[in-house]
Amino acid sequence: MNAPRSRASEHVGMLVRELRAKTTMSRSKLAERADMDTSHLARIEGGKGNPTLFVLIQLATALEVKPTVFLDGLSAADLPDDVKPYSEADFRRELRRREGA
Repeated sequence: MNAPRSRASEHVGMLVRELRAKTTMSRSKLAERADMDTSHLARIEGGKGNPTLFVLIQLATALEVKPTVFLDGLSAADLPDDVKPYSEADFRRELRRREGA
């Protein structure tokens, strides 16, 4: 089994699985209700997918929760290692570093 794409992807996938289990809904039924392919939902639940904002809204609607439930508790540290967002101070520091190089 491959590792999750990121801690954020793993977190979202775990929440989708847990919410689906609470409703006793099958994966195919949730995929149908969310208007998505079952294999796409399987990738998301496995932490392999990178769901868009639209997909998160689709899943939240089908699971009858607020879309924010998927983002609660996540931070930049949960993103993939190759994604490094900057705060304003970090961005200015990085620009100075690049200019000095």
